Amino acid sequence: MLNFWKKKAATEEPQPAEVPPEAAATEAVAAPVAPDAASVPDAADEAAAQLETGTDAASAHEASPGRRSWRERLSGSGFARGLSTLFTRNPVLDDAFLDELETCLITGDVGVTAATDLVEDLRRRVGKREFADAGALLEALRAELVRRLAPVEVPLDASGRQPFVILMVGVNGVGKTTTIGKLASRFRGEGRSVVLAAGDTFRAAAVEQLQSWGARHAVPVIAQGSGADAASVIFDALQTARSRDTEVMIADTAGRLHTQSGLMDELAKIRRVLGKLDPAAPHEVLLVIDGTTGQNAIHQVRQFREAIGVTGLVVTKLDGTAKGGVVFALAREFGLPIRYVGLGEGAGDLRVFDAAAFVDGLLPAALGGNG
Repeated sequence: MLNFWKKKAATEEPQPAEVPPEAAATEAVAAPVAPDAASVPDAADEAAAQLETGTDAASAHEASPGRRSWRERLSGSGFARGLSTLFTRNPVLDDAFLDELETCLITGDVGVTAATDLVEDLRRRVGKREFADAGALLEALRAELVRRLAPVEVPLDASGRQPFVILMVGVNGVGKTTTIGKLASRFRGEGRSVVLAAGDTFRAAAVEQLQSWGARHAVPVIAQGSGADAASVIFDALQTARSRDTEVMIADTAGRLHTQSGLMDELAKIRRVLGKLDPAAPHEVLLVIDGTTGQNAIHQVRQFREAIGVTGLVVTKLDGTAKGGVVFALAREFGLPIRYVGLGEGAGDLRVFDAAAFVDGLLPAALGGNG
């Protein structure tokens, strides 16, 4: 019994050091260090990190063996199940089927205007007898959905500035801090140096969570005491990144409702403060959207874009109950690049957005198949 407890204690992951409640910024991880037995990530993350090294790190990361495919991740969503149900029964191409398809698209959060426009185009083509059967219509639907997403399939390029400053924004509960940790893991796997700024000073757990990710991947985390000025924390982090020639700085911010004007004003302040060191910073403003929120995501993007100037989107939680159609609605309404999507809990489940892979995950592979 005693030996059992000794072994268990030896394998426990170390906890990040607490940040003292001081006005001056402190660092949770002094600097990236050589990993030892206590700081090596879990097996899945380690394998992903090994694949990420080299000149084609991003591509290797996306193709990691053993990771679940887009279809495996997305096929369980209500939207994917609805589309699959329509096509797996080998439907007759008539008005009733097209009406069902339109309903499925609307209830899947594609949006009324986009769904109606898409189905009316298919209806016109059915009337012209362009499709020999439902299988041909399925292929046409795939192609049309990919075409509508292709303009927003724009990967993030963090090589233009150094340090490249990424400001993460979003409402509470969307997975913003977790996304930052996954991004840090990705950049570290590509061989880039990274520093994190714990700018969510309203929620103590957010600082601890960020420190945990930093300790796990040997990434410095700049933080201050609870309730500190977020702009000050992020300013200090940028100074640190510049002094160390760090390649990427990722700043967390407090989760806020898009209707809270005071908190939205704070984002503008952060931009002004960063501009004192680098007039072009932040170089990327990533808005994290919860894929389960449906059409409310449209309002969030509109408000955050007005407040801070969003340059890219991350859509999370698409592997669960999310309908997924909101991705099409966002693409149609704003045309903002969708940089990443979240397809699971692991660090490697933050995927670079791929329009064809996304559509493939929503629709069955073939007529009458189960996807």
